[in-house]
Amino acid sequence: MRSQSHTLSWYPEFPGPEWLQVPNVPQETTSRQRPSPCGIPKPCPEGDFSCLITSGAANVVAPKICIEGKMAMGYVEKNVGYGINIAVVNGKTGEGMKTAFFNMYDGDIEPLVEFLKSIENGSIVLIATYDDPATKLNEEARKLIRELGSSAIQSLGFRDNWVFVGGKGADVASTLEKHIKNNKDKNKYDSWPEMIEWQGCLPRYLE
Repeated sequence: MRSQSHTLSWYPEFPGPEWLQVPNVPQETTSRQRPSPCGIPKPCPEGDFSCLITSGAANVVAPKICIEGKMAMGYVEKNVGYGINIAVVNGKTGEGMKTAFFNMYDGDIEPLVEFLKSIENGSIVLIATYDDPATKLNEEARKLIRELGSSAIQSLGFRDNWVFVGGKGADVASTLEKHIKNNKDKNKYDSWPEMIEWQGCLPRYLE
């Protein structure tokens, strides 16, 4: 049975399992020499946004969401947590509007519902899961996410991995998602499925 509380494990001195150990990168003297946690942005057609999104890996490696090579959510920003992590982006400019994470194992569902209701038309919505995204999900929350363009939300279960990009408003054209079920016979990381990563281009919101 899993613990009721956790501390996010982004500290380099915490070794973790061998398959999740982060290479010991030497400290650099200038920011130009430090590798970007978002990697090299994918070349995109003019007017599109470059995007990188990864789910968490087990309950050790945090998820991240990057837009135009800049981290919107991740361990560097210290704004991710267990459950469902959401970044809302202005669909016209690509600028971040707000981020939040919601504990779906022993947290309250109402803050997630209110956050979803507050998303404005013309917004791009990016979601990445970490550990358990589904225990506290109710039908109202699933319906609100389904309205953003998700189909996998209906079957999202305990410790599934899932990343999603959708939007609020009929003119937000691009929707994608990847979903891996928690299956003890197929899991890569014992009680968790493998991490999901997606990198691509998002079209701007058009009026």
